[in-house]
Amino acid sequence: MTDLKTRILGLVAADLTAIESELNRHLSPHLPLVGEVAGHILFSGGKRLRPLLLVLGARLCGYRGDYATTFSVSLEYLHAATLLHDDLVDGSQVRRGKTVAHHIYGPATAVLVGDFLLARALSLAAGTGNIEIIRVVAGITENMSQGEIHQLTRKGDLSLTEDEYRQVIWRKTAVLFEGACQVAALLAGAPANQVAALASYGANLGMAFQMADDLMDYLSDSRELGKTAGADLREGKLTLPVIAALKAAPAKDRQRMAAIIGNPEFTPDDLRDLVGLLARHDGLRYTREKAEDHIRTAKAALEAFAPSDTLDILRDLADYTLSRRA
Repeated sequence: MTDLKTRILGLVAADLTAIESELNRHLSPHLPLVGEVAGHILFSGGKRLRPLLLVLGARLCGYRGDYATTFSVSLEYLHAATLLHDDLVDGSQVRRGKTVAHHIYGPATAVLVGDFLLARALSLAAGTGNIEIIRVVAGITENMSQGEIHQLTRKGDLSLTEDEYRQVIWRKTAVLFEGACQVAALLAGAPANQVAALASYGANLGMAFQMADDLMDYLSDSRELGKTAGADLREGKLTLPVIAALKAAPAKDRQRMAAIIGNPEFTPDDLRDLVGLLARHDGLRYTREKAEDHIRTAKAALEAFAPSDTLDILRDLADYTLSRRA
């Protein structure tokens, strides 16, 4: 899928350049330290997928104004804020191949800069002058916080169900994809059916994106991931590959899996054993199939729009979600 990634990047290069420029222009904190900490997470190799979805979605809906790119960076600020907070909550060591911010600048500074980024995101949303858009952005923030709390309360719990897992990843990940697409349509003044269709595309794309991430935690190495392989498991996060395999495995294999999961100091050999069990009991295959279902649903939602180059890019982004390695 390298050719697909290259094609997409070629088609959206100008948009990504504009987004990068706006990220810098609107950060403008009063204190240099705030800019330094925010920059540590903002400019460390993020894909800019969420702001790109907003820009492309607005274009798909016929937006002709000049605020889409500016507003789009609010979602990257919001996303970066949650990463600063989540890394601290999870006790993470590495993010995108770099030491996490709270280990460099201290927990208090990381939390407060995250708060600053959340506020800046809402300020840019207010710049639209559209109360519905402000309501959506505020709702994204509420849901992402609740998703993190839900996951925290079920940390290491082997009884976590697939339904609960889906609730958590919708709140933690998919809601931001959904919101990016929904506010794009609202910004463009699109009819209700297109607002709903684009939101559905985003929600399903986000669900597939997180499921693909959860697969990569077991199938990619640390260099590709930009974090330690198996990091989610060490943090007590049960994801769909594990949930599905535990449900299908016989008692002996469940006990072995439970022993590995219950030991945050598991070895590379333990991780390899676990991956083998996930494969043997179809946890990996099942997760991929569910992610593929979400991609099909996402692409079907785009049928509400007339053919265009932008529509083709959004379809390609859906396909790429499952093929990426990091």
